Amino acid sequence: MLNELSRYDNLGTPKIFHELFGKLANSEHAWTTLNVNEYFHNRIIDGKSIFDGCLPLAQAVGAVRMADHGIVSLNPILTAALSSEEHLSFRFLEIILEAVKDDEVFHQIFCSENISYDVIYEQIQIENGAFRFRYANFRHLLVNFAFLQPHPDSNIRKLIICPKYKKLFDSRVMPEIKKRKIGIEQLKKLLTQKEISGREGEAFVLRYEQKRLAAHPQSQSVKIISDYYTNAGYDIVSYDNLSSKEHDRFIEVKAYRDNLKFHWSRNEMDVARIKKHQYFLYLVDRNQINNENYNPLIIQNPHEQVLEKPGQWEKLVEEYSITQSTT
Repeated sequence: MLNELSRYDNLGTPKIFHELFGKLANSEHAWTTLNVNEYFHNRIIDGKSIFDGCLPLAQAVGAVRMADHGIVSLNPILTAALSSEEHLSFRFLEIILEAVKDDEVFHQIFCSENISYDVIYEQIQIENGAFRFRYANFRHLLVNFAFLQPHPDSNIRKLIICPKYKKLFDSRVMPEIKKRKIGIEQLKKLLTQKEISGREGEAFVLRYEQKRLAAHPQSQSVKIISDYYTNAGYDIVSYDNLSSKEHDRFIEVKAYRDNLKFHWSRNEMDVARIKKHQYFLYLVDRNQINNENYNPLIIQNPHEQVLEKPGQWEKLVEEYSITQSTT
């Protein structure tokens, strides 16, 4: 869908669609595509004088329906949203995201490689260059609908997901992103300890940290970021103590049952080496998760405590990354 829409200059703004849909809903006679084009001819709305992609977008996502002789009608599900521009903006954005969730181009843009989590500003962010020039009109659409906003730090060339749309992003976009990130072989692995018990472990540690930091004014800012930032090297951002002003405890959660055993990726080990005493491993026994008095095994600076100290831990290399030498 986005590939076909890329030919248009302007995909629209909330004000344009509020006016267009209002006319379609309240007109005494049927509107055709010709009527729509004539209505917007020589108009300037939100600084735009070209509206070539608005009707094609609305049709592509099912907001309007086309009948014989070019007659255009509004999808009745949008009628109630016409009460205000803000209400329509949110509802129409829902419809757009639902329509593009299976679009290949959309997932080339909103893929795990382009999405990350800004620990300082506590925002989900996406690379500005993810849209490329070809799909700049879709980026402009999401900015016009305030789904995307400029990064608070003007030196960072990224866009952030507007906080008020985070739930919408989590429910409509993230499930498909995670599904597409998992290949067949990965799926087999993730259906084992990593995914099933890992989610339980992360949820437990989130509650554990919020309880530990109950007196901290920002205790609710302890967050699981692994959904948005898969290459961070840790799962949760937290505070080391009650006087911490910013996130300074980075937690990788490893859940196990019966035997204390876990897998630690190369990326996680590298991040642990860099962050040193700010990096923690939380080893969670799934058999004890429902025990209110249970405390997980916590290892600070695990790169030193686990990898560099002999004796306590047995390490087994299960895979090698092998590249043909050019010499």
